[in-house]
Amino acid sequence: MTPRSASIAAVALAALVLLVVGLLQLGDSRSTQGAAPTTMTLTQARALLSGSPPLLAALHAQANQLLPGGLGALRVRLAALRGTPVVINKWASWCEPCRAEFPVFQHVSVSQGKHVAFIGVDSGDTSRSDALSFLHTLPVSYPSYYDRSGQAGVTITDSTFTPVTVFFDSRGSEYIHQGPYPSVAKLEADVRRYALDG
Repeated sequence: MTPRSASIAAVALAALVLLVVGLLQLGDSRSTQGAAPTTMTLTQARALLSGSPPLLAALHAQANQLLPGGLGALRVRLAALRGTPVVINKWASWCEPCRAEFPVFQHVSVSQGKHVAFIGVDSGDTSRSDALSFLHTLPVSYPSYYDRSGQAGVTITDSTFTPVTVFFDSRGSEYIHQGPYPSVAKLEADVRRYALDG
């Protein structure tokens, strides 16, 4: 190896080491700032939500269930919740961004679940068993309505995309957020701003 090629190799090695160190530091800062929290069990969630108002306790009693009835059943539930802040999350088991944000919803639905109704819409999932399997891996403290055709999801969110989150405040004012929630802090901020009137 010539002195010149040895020098080039040393510079390339130094650059590679700096790149690896930089990527490790970036990963470390992301893990403390925006990473999804660790998951919790349904038993833990139910313990934290005990003492919720009756309408919200009814949702918690159906935690992690995939309910039938589609759009009609969802509308009946929303009518019963009139006057209560509501957050609806449209998801599907095949949707990677949905899967990534589920731990965020798991935690925020517990931290805010005594004041806000959380409901899922499993929209466009052709396999009920895939949806149930996914819910088994990441349980949430609220039910989801099974929407194989996608009609309920499109009607409620005004979007064919997934995930989408809809916020209703106690007066029924609506805000629609397209895309996944990257952190508990971001979702909690939007719950306060759009569902709990600031």
